[in-house]
Amino acid sequence: MLKRLFGGSSEKRLLDYERAKAVARDEDSSVRRRLASRTNVQPEILYYLADDLVPEVRREIAVNEAAPRQVDIKLAGDADEEVRCGLAGKIARLAPGLTAAEQDKVRQLTYETLEILARDQATRVRQVLAETLKDVADAPPEVIGRLARDTEIVVAGPVLEFSPVLSDEDLLEIIAASPIAGALDAISRRARIGEQVSDAIVGTDDVDSIAVLLANPSAQIREETLDYVVDRAIDVESWHVPLVKRPRLSPRVAGKLARFVANHLVDILTQRQDLDPETAAAVNAEVRKRLDNGHVGDGGGDDGTRDWEGLQTESPLETAKRLQGSSELTAETIADALGSGDNEFVMAALAVLAGMRIEIVQKTVSNRSIKGIVSIAWKAGLPARFSETLQLKLIHVAPKGVLRATDGDDYPLSNEDLTWQIEFLNDL
Repeated sequence: MLKRLFGGSSEKRLLDYERAKAVARDEDSSVRRRLASRTNVQPEILYYLADDLVPEVRREIAVNEAAPRQVDIKLAGDADEEVRCGLAGKIARLAPGLTAAEQDKVRQLTYETLEILARDQATRVRQVLAETLKDVADAPPEVIGRLARDTEIVVAGPVLEFSPVLSDEDLLEIIAASPIAGALDAISRRARIGEQVSDAIVGTDDVDSIAVLLANPSAQIREETLDYVVDRAIDVESWHVPLVKRPRLSPRVAGKLARFVANHLVDILTQRQDLDPETAAAVNAEVRKRLDNGHVGDGGGDDGTRDWEGLQTESPLETAKRLQGSSELTAETIADALGSGDNEFVMAALAVLAGMRIEIVQKTVSNRSIKGIVSIAWKAGLPARFSETLQLKLIHVAPKGVLRATDGDDYPLSNEDLTWQIEFLNDL
């Protein structure tokens, strides 16, 4: 009977019902298992086998695409993890195009099964779902969202790294929610990360994730964000290599890197063939300075920079006052000092231009007061755009937290607010 049932039957023609029913009750579980694997068996036979006491039989039913969706719902709660894992792989393959609002009964049951499996207590079941759905463009957004926020990185990781279903808004929400360990790294590896997402990752100050982001050549990173990272990178060696190898380095960023990275990385910078002439010139200029024992030129040097090291006999405050007397204390002068890491002179220059005690400026910087530093820049008569630079480089505000100039070059606070801030600082 078994020969006639299995050997001579076509997969496209339904097996004889009575014979199939008899086989479904056979004492030999291997026979029942073989029957459970066939796709030309009546639905009610498969439904009956879904209650088989032998897990191996139910595992065959779980992966059988001919099994009715009612059987899938039943097996989604099966006690055997292998059954649920096999079911997860099958259902995930049927998932594209499904939505939470399905009207068709069969599709609705498929979606419900998917939802049950996405909440399964066994990590491996959810992992199978995630691995199968990670690169499916029309996977159900609700399920992808649940998997992306899973508490296990083996589940959330594949979806966060690869799923095209996740929007920038989804990723920003996940980043803001302090995700599980490894989640930021997974997001940082995504192809074609947008600038907003890059800003958010940098804003977390997670050293490892920022290193992964920098090493991702397809990640779009704003120049000002990269500038902020470079300013912090002096003390973060793990960022040096990916920064040096970043595509499309600006002259400003490349020049800064050449000041502090190891010699072998400077060699990589100078040998890059993709640098435009201006960027290559900036790198070579910094290399020449390094060869000259770190001196950055003499006040009237060819590169127009000021020799801050040559003014060491003066205090920063004395230097700022002297430069103000000769009308040389400008935003450009302060920017040069910022680029050289001479924050003491920068604070002295702000105090002199704003007519404030240097201790007030120093306290504002140590408190990392955004409104405070913006107000001091305003009082000093500096452009509103330059206040953004001070926020990024002097008090190290993450790019997403910067108070930005409005309507071209207007300060982001009203004159009343700026005046109040100055009065408040002076009263400290």
